[in-house]
Amino acid sequence: MDFRISADDRVGNQPSRASKPKARSRGKSGDRVEPTLGQSMGFSVADERPSRSTKGTGGGGKPPKPSRRGKAQPKKRRSRSGGFLMGLLWWGFVACLWVGIAGIGVIVYYGAQLPSSNTWAIPDRPPNIRILASDGSLISNRGATGGEAITYRELPYYVPAAIIASEDRRFMSHFGVDPLGLISVAIETVQAGDVTRGASTITQQVAKNLFLTPDQTIARKIQEMILAVWLEQNYTKEEILELYMNRVYFGAGATGIEAAAQTYFGVSARNLSLGQAAMLAGILPAPSAYNPKSNPERAIERQRLSLAAMARDGFITQEEAEAAQIDPNQTVRTRVAGSESYVADWVESLMTSYIGEIKTDVVVQTTIDFKLQKDAEFIVKEAVANEGPNRGFSQGALVAMDVDGTVRAMVGGVDYQASQYNRAVTAKRQPGSTFKPFVYMAAMEKGYTPDTLAEDAQFEYQGWSPRNASGKYAGTVTLRQGLAYSLNTIAARLAIDVTPEAVIDVATRMGISSPLTPVPSIALGTQEVNLLELTSAYAPFANGGMGVIPNVITSIQSKDGEILYQASDAGPGRVVDPTVLAQMNDMLETAVEVGTGKGANLGGWEFGGKTGTSQNARDALFVGYTAAMVTGVWLGNDNDTKTTLSGGNVPASIWSEFMTKAHEGKQIASIPGGSYEGQLVSQPVLDPATGQAVIDPATGQPMTQYVDAGTGQPVQTMTDPATGQLMQLDPATGQYVPATAMSANQPIQTGQMVDPATGLPVGGQQIDPATGLPVAGQQIDPATGMPVGNTGGGMLVDANGVQIDPATGLPVGQVVGGNQVVQPQAVDPVTGFPLQPQSNGVGQAPIDPATGLPMNLVVDPATGQQVWVPSAPAQQQPQVIQPQQIQPPANLGETVPIQNERSQRTLMDLIFGDQQN
Repeated sequence: MDFRISADDRVGNQPSRASKPKARSRGKSGDRVEPTLGQSMGFSVADERPSRSTKGTGGGGKPPKPSRRGKAQPKKRRSRSGGFLMGLLWWGFVACLWVGIAGIGVIVYYGAQLPSSNTWAIPDRPPNIRILASDGSLISNRGATGGEAITYRELPYYVPAAIIASEDRRFMSHFGVDPLGLISVAIETVQAGDVTRGASTITQQVAKNLFLTPDQTIARKIQEMILAVWLEQNYTKEEILELYMNRVYFGAGATGIEAAAQTYFGVSARNLSLGQAAMLAGILPAPSAYNPKSNPERAIERQRLSLAAMARDGFITQEEAEAAQIDPNQTVRTRVAGSESYVADWVESLMTSYIGEIKTDVVVQTTIDFKLQKDAEFIVKEAVANEGPNRGFSQGALVAMDVDGTVRAMVGGVDYQASQYNRAVTAKRQPGSTFKPFVYMAAMEKGYTPDTLAEDAQFEYQGWSPRNASGKYAGTVTLRQGLAYSLNTIAARLAIDVTPEAVIDVATRMGISSPLTPVPSIALGTQEVNLLELTSAYAPFANGGMGVIPNVITSIQSKDGEILYQASDAGPGRVVDPTVLAQMNDMLETAVEVGTGKGANLGGWEFGGKTGTSQNARDALFVGYTAAMVTGVWLGNDNDTKTTLSGGNVPASIWSEFMTKAHEGKQIASIPGGSYEGQLVSQPVLDPATGQAVIDPATGQPMTQYVDAGTGQPVQTMTDPATGQLMQLDPATGQYVPATAMSANQPIQTGQMVDPATGLPVGGQQIDPATGLPVAGQQIDPATGMPVGNTGGGMLVDANGVQIDPATGLPVGQVVGGNQVVQPQAVDPVTGFPLQPQSNGVGQAPIDPATGLPMNLVVDPATGQQVWVPSAPAQQQPQVIQPQQIQPPANLGETVPIQNERSQRTLMDLIFGDQQN
């Protein structure tokens, strides 16, 4: 059919009310007549305008008025338009439905790859190690995070506000995923043609950090959204924000708001300012690029944006934002990690050995004196800056400890931020001549004295020919002079004489823990040690002969206050005989008075020490001590290149400056001289008829009396009934005072300790009751003097390798009742002196070198331990022991008293005055 629509039927065209419909006349014969629907339409589709002419219509007059049915045609057109819109909406709805179904399918698919939701739990935060100085001030935080966890309510309000305004402004209103944020980011991305910013909410970031990998994939993003919704359903907004602030990375190794505050500003997050909080919030989008240490200009710009966002969201006023903003022309002041960080690294390395695996936050109390630590850092850095360019060195280290091994300061390098390598603990370098005191100590234990003469001259021994650093040789000198002027030939001769093994034994006993090889060149300090152990090995010279273990940790507590570790004062005990100690201190004092260490000074204090310079001056050291502190200094280069240093110049200067500060306000005291005078000790009461201890009938225990160890005279004592403390009568005042108040020196703990009740010395050796001699691993029958179960006779060997005659129970060659010994006699392994039968029957006693008599075994009231003390006042001169001569290469000669000691030192000073090694 051919539809013809009138112009009047156009949408919006109103039909004429005056027109009357008229019948259409038929056309000529043969013309086609168009069918009509009801009535015919009297216009052509081609007609665009209504026409009043009758031409071409097949009849005259006006066209007939369209019927009502003809007028419905425009309505049909409107129906088509509405249908199109409805169709569009319908198909849009269907498409959305299918997209939704597909999205749900994708969510279900990737969600199914996650563990069951009933197993989801917030993982524990890596434990933090909070390290404190002795006064409680924070040294540093260590661990995977670099800072402790902090609660939401501990922070100023503007800290979380800055993070919300910068990272997720609708955080408090969305359900874990922010649809508006997603749409906004999508529009920005389309407009920019690239991704402009992330669309993850704070909750999504927490989900990613806690549960997922950082992979940028669709799967990970969908799982992140699922977990974010779960977090919102199970935790409050405050808890989620707290999780975020404690676990987000802020750059520079800082994880969490507390670590960031300490790392960048040196303050707790509890004390952050508004400007600092805004700067930390600005770091979060790109921690490596926006942090104030690596890029301060960008950090300032990010701070400005954070403050503007806070003002926009109403957290602060515009005036507050402007006041908190850093001027772009200003420098961002951030915390600089100082030398205390070397201490923190050392403490962290010790934690596992102290308490095992760390599972929760812990607080470590250390022995570090923070003021001394900063003094040491400043002195070392200043010396390197001032002297380094001229003398060719760039690094320095310092260790300072109390005489009991308590570390008070440690500098591991001049700039921790530039190098975290700890040159005080980790680095091992040649100690040079600072090792020589152990050689001389071995010689003193063998029987030499500071006045023993030796030949300072070149020699060769098995292809080795040591030379003095100065190239000068003095001929015959005393050992005191040999150590003071650091003569290599004398130290080498002594090492050969006493054997390198004996030198290693002394060094190990004193505190050197690094492995050492027994070769003659050990005398010159050619084997590497670290500064910490070298310094601690000088402590026995300062404290009266007691070995120490360097200690920096006082206690370790959990965050709940549970004590996990508590330091004790236990140690190796006595490692130097008092007489040998006095001899060594005499020589080491001479070294700083007129020898190579005379560049060191410490007004009013008596001190000793030794310089050291390795080959080509690659290492320069000075280790010195007073009765209060021991300090070691090292200078050199990390690449082991030569310098123009010596131990007697810059290291001695650093030592003097630091020790002067460290001794301010301390009472001046002398270094130990080895005297027993004034020491109160407990002594068994012996029956003069039998020589056995008298038993107290009231207690059944051996009776004791207290005597002055120096004079051997009884001292009147009493026990304070209120405190149980031992009191002694002060003859000067007639008043009772604490027993320890009258004792100036350290407790005496020399010799081999023997338990009188069991007859067993410390170490578990069995004692022959008939002879008082130890027997290795055997019980002795008192009736026969033979090992239990041994009836076949034969020779016995005691714990010291001495052959025992089974018939007499005495060393082979010793006559019963006599004193002649033709075979080597047992030697006390601690003191190196011969052992003799003791009169009280509790074992063997070492010989007192001052009197030549056996010493008595007593109980030290200060420690409760058994100790050897002189049996009579030490009024005689030290016994002269003829040293063994070495032929060749060393001929030490006999001991010759020096009548004018100072004149010989002056002569040596003339010869070696310029030597500073």
